[in-house]
Amino acid sequence: MTDPNHSLAIALFSEILTADQLVRNRLSKVLPKGMEISHFSVLNHLAHVSEERTPAQLAQTFHVTRGAMTNTLSRLEWSGYVHIRPDWDDARRKMVGISPAGRQARDTALEGISPMVGELIGALGADRVRAVLPILRELRGRLE
Repeated sequence: MTDPNHSLAIALFSEILTADQLVRNRLSKVLPKGMEISHFSVLNHLAHVSEERTPAQLAQTFHVTRGAMTNTLSRLEWSGYVHIRPDWDDARRKMVGISPAGRQARDTALEGISPMVGELIGALGADRVRAVLPILRELRGRLE
């Protein structure tokens, strides 16, 4: 006899993975030329926290390897979107902060994303979106 939750779990993860792929495809089309989703995510995070972070902290926040985050940060630094400096208290560490150009790039990206997000929320209904957010947050928390 099979677990009745098995089919439910498969359906849930199938929907999540498909939605993730579709959102990523749509986002990639509306982000400014040359900006990747990972770049936008880091810029958006740094803009929200308004404090410098270490590459290790950013890697942990985004659940990626330090090498992957180093690659993303190198590209952002090359574009002038972040400043990377030594940690004055511990020279082995680096600190990452968003630059004015990074804030502008993030704002430009938000302008491109907003119509798409607004359209989706309008189609689904804001109340339904608000209702599903706690469930998605709990799911994410349990997966972490």
